[in-house]
Amino acid sequence: MAFSDAINEMKSIDGEEYKRLGTSPIILRILIIISVVGLVIFASFWFLVKPEFEKLETVKAKELTLRDKFDSEQSKAANRSAYVEQLEEMKKTFNVMLRQLPNKTDIESLLVDLSQTSVASGLDVKYFKPETEIPKEFYAEYPIKISVTGQYHQFGQFISGLAALPRIVTLSNIDIGEVRAQQSAGREAPAPGSKLKMDLVATTYRYIEEE
Repeated sequence: MAFSDAINEMKSIDGEEYKRLGTSPIILRILIIISVVGLVIFASFWFLVKPEFEKLETVKAKELTLRDKFDSEQSKAANRSAYVEQLEEMKKTFNVMLRQLPNKTDIESLLVDLSQTSVASGLDVKYFKPETEIPKEFYAEYPIKISVTGQYHQFGQFISGLAALPRIVTLSNIDIGEVRAQQSAGREAPAPGSKLKMDLVATTYRYIEEE
């Protein structure tokens, strides 16, 4: 049967023919079967296969995440010994620094060291004033206001002496100026020998012992 004959035969089919599919023309039965099979295939893909593809993509993405996590954990495990050694070294360094923080009983001796350092540098101490202690997390700051006079190189010796102390001492608010002397007329003039004055805050730190 030619294709044109099949088309003409389909055109000649009326509504009654659908009621008698068993005796309908073969071309109609073939088209109906193809349509039903296509519909079944499409429905199977849409409701059964497509959700599985979506699940597969989700599993693939999760697999990549787990692989990255595994590689990261594997790298940490491989370098565990190095991390342990580094941690022990950090603990030792921390303990050394912690021992440099004086406890409550060492503060007085530290004040003596600061005073002696200034005198050993040849400076004239104008005042040496400990301020109120400032508590922090596991330590406390202990600022000390210092005012000294002398020559510039003596200031350098004083600061070097502070750096050589076995305790941690930081310097801040450093102000260096020329010492002025009062004249009879009330005007200021340079002091003899062109002395300099240095004001600063030396801060030491005290370890707060646990109860």
